[in-house]
Amino acid sequence: MKFLVDHQLPVALAWFIATQHHQAEHVRDLGLKEADDTVIWQRAIARDLVIVSKDEDFTFLASVSGGVGKLIWVQIGNCRKQVLLEAFRAQLPRIVAELEAGNQIVELR
Repeated sequence: MKFLVDHQLPVALAWFIATQHHQAEHVRDLGLKEADDTVIWQRAIARDLVIVSKDEDFTFLASVSGGVGKLIWVQIGNCRKQVLLEAFRAQLPRIVAELEAGNQIVELR
């Protein structure tokens, strides 16, 4: 599975996901750090990337996209990077399974 980590999440999250046998990029790596959410969403769809974001705007984009595009909506509040990475370590198998089952939006709490 291929992921695109949004700007409000650390680059280290993309690196971590890559260590879990997935492809992952950060918006910064694609020159999209300052891009509008719709531009990021369209890029993710075009490249078959799952967006990883805390931004609720992506849930609205998903709801109007006709089932195209996927999102991991991070619902963990502000926390240290290590706490975020541990949450991903614990829940990534479930998240991937839900995405593979066809869920468009998967929450990480």
